[in-house]
Amino acid sequence: MSGPIELWSPAKINLFLKVTGKRPDGYHNLVSFMCCIGLYDRVALRMGVTSVSVACSFPDVPEDSTNIAARAAELFYARYGSTDRVSIEIEKRIPVGAGLGGGSSNAATVLHGLNRHYGQPFSSAELMRMGASVGADVPFFLFGKPALAGGTGDRLTACSRLDRWEVVVIYPGFGISTAGVYKKLNLGLTKCKNQLKSFFLKQNGFLPAQHLCNDLETVVIPRYPEIEAAKRKLLENGAQGALMSGSGSSVFGMFSESEAARAAKEVLSPQYGGAVFVADLLI
Repeated sequence: MSGPIELWSPAKINLFLKVTGKRPDGYHNLVSFMCCIGLYDRVALRMGVTSVSVACSFPDVPEDSTNIAARAAELFYARYGSTDRVSIEIEKRIPVGAGLGGGSSNAATVLHGLNRHYGQPFSSAELMRMGASVGADVPFFLFGKPALAGGTGDRLTACSRLDRWEVVVIYPGFGISTAGVYKKLNLGLTKCKNQLKSFFLKQNGFLPAQHLCNDLETVVIPRYPEIEAAKRKLLENGAQGALMSGSGSSVFGMFSESEAARAAKEVLSPQYGGAVFVADLLI
């Protein structure tokens, strides 16, 4: 058995998330502007084994067939028609249950890695269809660029006009169930309008104070006041805008200068047990 294939699996943030309705299948349609950030898990793939396995030292990550990365690998091999299998080792740096897409990113990274290892048997479109059957955010990570997502997150339009920003991410120390948030969502209370039109239809840059919005905050903030407190602390320390990412629990602030972002991290890290990260938007 050869040495492992080592890959880096990025986190994402939602710069905008508007829920537009509930589908008959129970999922929700949404409009979301997503971008990867420079915060990574390390994923190591070892080929030449007889069954798919997952190892992760982080206690809340399943190491059985329910792991989304394992499901992605099983689906790849079922479609590829090989008796080969892979063992997956995940070194978690992206907080779990934080709205940063770590699990979906791991699954996409496994699909990318396997496809490359076997000589690109599947096109990008085929990989994305495969990813969509594993998790709603997996196609975005396979897409690999900032994108406006529609439908359940599987209809993606690339955006190349995003400026360089530094983000400071606060993980408040607890995870939140995405399914639980959507279950409690009241569409009558959602607040995000069409702020993105001024960005996508004109030549204006992305303005955090104007464009950042997340309908899921209407569910999460009343139950977790720590989220609003984290947003306030980021703004007090120089962020031009702050928002909860995805269904939470992480909160990010956007900074135009890396020095200001690092200074904010230095101030805030002691308050959050060091669970504060500085990362750049991957544009």
